Amino acid sequence: MTDKQTEQDIYWMRHALSLADKAEQQGEIPVGAVLVVNNKVVGEGWNQSITLHDPSAHAEMLAIRQAGQSLQNYRMVDATLYVTLEPCPMCAGLLVHSRISRLVFGAADYKTGAAGSVMNLLANGQLNHQVTVQGGVEERECGEKISAFFRQRRAQKKAIKLSANQLLS
Repeated sequence: MTDKQTEQDIYWMRHALSLADKAEQQGEIPVGAVLVVNNKVVGEGWNQSITLHDPSAHAEMLAIRQAGQSLQNYRMVDATLYVTLEPCPMCAGLLVHSRISRLVFGAADYKTGAAGSVMNLLANGQLNHQVTVQGGVEERECGEKISAFFRQRRAQKKAIKLSANQLLS
């Protein structure tokens, strides 16, 4: 992982955060991703696993699929992926297969992160491609967005359980 964060990284991470808002509006875990080549968006996405009934519909997956169509290529050499949460193993594998050059993420994922937190698929020398990783860009805002979502979800579940218990009493 590198420590070199630029104004451009902050700009694109804020764009990814706006995409995470779209996920949250749909009741999805608020993660957004934008794929950039030469400072231009070639793909963007937000979590839609619930909406699309597709466990692979993570923000990164959707952004990379859209970029493939946009670029008319399954290789994204010289591309940077900005994502609000550290990618899971599935998405990290996709970054390797699509030959993305650089990943910039906001919040670390200490449960399933595959870009350095739990494991690091992106720098595995046994794979045929490695991705440069920059973590912690707009980390506080990205982390708070996820934390607030799960706090709200836990409070909703607790309220439902209390209501059910009151009905049974």
